[in-house]
Order: sequence, then structure tokens, then C-alpha cells
Amino acid sequence: MDVFPIIPGDVRMGWAFALSALLLAVFVVVSWLLFTSLRAATTAQFFASPAGLTLRGDVYGRVIPIQKLRLDGAMAVDLRVEDGLEPKRKLNGTDVPGYSSGWFRLDSGEKALLYLTDRTRVAYIPTTDGYSVMLSVEEPSRLIDSLRRHAQAAAGR
Repeated sequence: MDVFPIIPGDVRMGWAFALSALLLAVFVVVSWLLFTSLRAATTAQFFASPAGLTLRGDVYGRVIPIQKLRLDGAMAVDLRVEDGLEPKRKLNGTDVPGYSSGWFRLDSGEKALLYLTDRTRVAYIPTTDGYSVMLSVEEPSRLIDSLRRHAQAAAGR
């Protein structure tokens, strides 16, 4: 057998390693984001307090100050029958069967931050910052009532 080796190319192995490391880092970050988001479908929690509404669960978690919540427009809704509130277009988030989380555009054109697993029991809470929050909770009216009580207490200080 006769062997004919390739003529060595001008390949910089440092660049190949850097590109491989970058691709690996992107894969790890995307995998972490996907895992964190999907895990939130079973572990997300929402807290009403005098400070406001706290959303915990994934990268969209935040505290919305009580004075930024438009509680006069908050309501418990069933998205199967409520006109204009059905999420239509994902702007940035997760949208898989049984779970929607992140920023969406609603049927009405309104922007909303969603944590939805059950579209029949949703707390719809507008804010003064040009978006609404929509949360799947066992008792949407109870969450809204709790926020209203905290807002009244905060206003009475």
C-alpha cells in the first residue's frame, strides 16, 4: 500500500477551538433557557404583597410595584370566551402545548406578559406601563382581591 498524505493546510487550530467553544456555550445557554422555561410550567409562583405583584418562575420573573397595577381593570377571565384577550403572537417567550410564558401580543393588539397553563382560569391585570399580566392560578379572583387589599393598605399609609 502506498500512502499519500494531504498537504498541510494553513488551518489555525486556535480559531477552530474558539468556534467550537462558542457553539458549545450557545448550546448550553439555549438548553438552560429551555429547561428553565419549561420547568416554570410546574413551579412558577406569584405573590401579592404591599410591594406589588411578584412573578417567580423563569427569566420573565419580576416585581411589578403595586402602584403600577391598574387593579380597576383587573378581572378573572376564561380565554375561551373572552374576546380580545387570546394570545395571538409570541414576541419573546415559550409557547408549547399546555404552556405559554413571556411576551405576547393579544388579539386586541395589547402587549401582555403571560404565565399560562390553564386558559380557563386566568387573572388578567393591566399595568400603567403599557402591558398586562395574565396568570393561570387556581383562584384568579382571590389573587386580584389580595392585590386590591394590599393596594388599599399601601394607599392608607
